[in-house]
Amino acid sequence: MRQESGRSMIEMLGVLAIMGVITVGAITMISTAMRTQKRNTVNDDVIQIVTGVRQLLGEYDDFSHINNETIFGAIGMSDKNPYGGKYELYVDPANMRQFVVAIDGLSDGDCKYFVTKAWSDSVGYQMSGGKEGGATGDCRNAAGANKVYITYGE
Repeated sequence: MRQESGRSMIEMLGVLAIMGVITVGAITMISTAMRTQKRNTVNDDVIQIVTGVRQLLGEYDDFSHINNETIFGAIGMSDKNPYGGKYELYVDPANMRQFVVAIDGLSDGDCKYFVTKAWSDSVGYQMSGGKEGGATGDCRNAAGANKVYITYGE
């Protein structure tokens, strides 16, 4: 009987299965890293927007002078967010001493994340004594159609 060296079909299938499992794990890790990066970018952007609004309109008694184009131009940032939506600013009609940062274009999972996230400088967070996140939003819409509202001011 002759002995042949080489790989059998079963060994090759085993190697391919192991490579498939490793690839699926890598894709999952990359997806998680990308989602985390987008969320961190939104957090940083909101902080920059709030700081900019307060610096630009801090001398006024209210935020009725908010204008999206002017504010974003003065801050030096785009109104586009990493989810393909936009950031919007407007004054709270119930209280001119408050302004709202809206984030749209969110999936339901990201919307829920931002609604429950602790926006520590927001009105809702401060009024609840840190028990609520400080944001509101309806996260039941189709992916990309959800919007979160965060109120800042006094």
